Amino acid sequence: MKKHLILIITLVILSCKNVPHDFELRSISEVQIETIIADSLLNVRAIDIIEEIDGLFFATSNSQLGIIDKNSIIFPIPVSDSITPNFRAVASVKNGFALSIESPALIFKMQNDLKEIVYIENHPKAFYDSMDFWNDLEGLAIGDPTEECMSIIITRDGGNNWTKLSCDILPKTEGGEAAFAASDTNIAIVGDHTWIATGGRASRVLYSSDKGISWTVYNTPIIQGEETTGMYSIDFYDEFNGFAIGGDYTKPDDSQANKIRTSDGGKTWQVVGAGVEPGYRSCVQYVPNRQGEELVVVGFNGIDYSNDSGTSWKHLSDEGFYTIRFLNDSIAFAAGKGRISKLTFKE
Repeated sequence: MKKHLILIITLVILSCKNVPHDFELRSISEVQIETIIADSLLNVRAIDIIEEIDGLFFATSNSQLGIIDKNSIIFPIPVSDSITPNFRAVASVKNGFALSIESPALIFKMQNDLKEIVYIENHPKAFYDSMDFWNDLEGLAIGDPTEECMSIIITRDGGNNWTKLSCDILPKTEGGEAAFAASDTNIAIVGDHTWIATGGRASRVLYSSDKGISWTVYNTPIIQGEETTGMYSIDFYDEFNGFAIGGDYTKPDDSQANKIRTSDGGKTWQVVGAGVEPGYRSCVQYVPNRQGEELVVVGFNGIDYSNDSGTSWKHLSDEGFYTIRFLNDSIAFAAGKGRISKLTFKE
């Protein structure tokens, strides 16, 4: 009897330690989709929440930028009459930044109505995939290799100047290793910690604990080996718990090894949900303030939800999107081909 009592007390203590008293487990059963912008010419893979207005900053593949706020929509307008950059990455901090793919790679800085090019890279292999910021002053963008390492550029002055890191301080890429400009979620940041997901013939995680000063690399068990395979998206809830998803967009129903999870800061990864839906997805995001239990993934084949840290999944909708960002634990913006929508998740 005494042993049983000790066991019960231990279980209660562990339970209270792992789950806050005010945290209630829930299960999302549906998603309500409200289209905000619909335009057949739109193709949006780059969005970021503007926290000050609970709005959205977005950029399109045909050189347009826009802002959505609570009360109005500023429809996309051309950045320039002389160039048509294909934007696949944005960041909204003190100012807004938009990054184009392909050469010349361009970063535009937006301040009020002014648009300024703050970075140009003319290397013929230049192809940038994602960008993010640690704070208002420090940020980074990543792209495919132009030499023997991933392309990483960093700003320390609020985006006015960007410096490309030397391959001397970065892990060398493996043959066919690059990244995907699918959803602007190749980078995950928690505090000073940074994780970068690569993909292709090799799909690994580059990690920095000091805002990009030093780097190491970790292997993953996600499907890889072909140009179209690997991680397409990565997110971390805290400095230990992270999730990545991808697969092969040419085989969207293949789910054998397209979802991986870590609980030690990315050092080791395990395949989860092998052989069960969802298959290929282009973006994963932790639902905020849900203790790392809830995740949502989107792709051109639909929207899926997990409330057990990605072990099992519920298919919520066949509606296709490329990328998603959460305003709070129930409302998100999602974008894709031809539209930007507001998503409301309900139990």
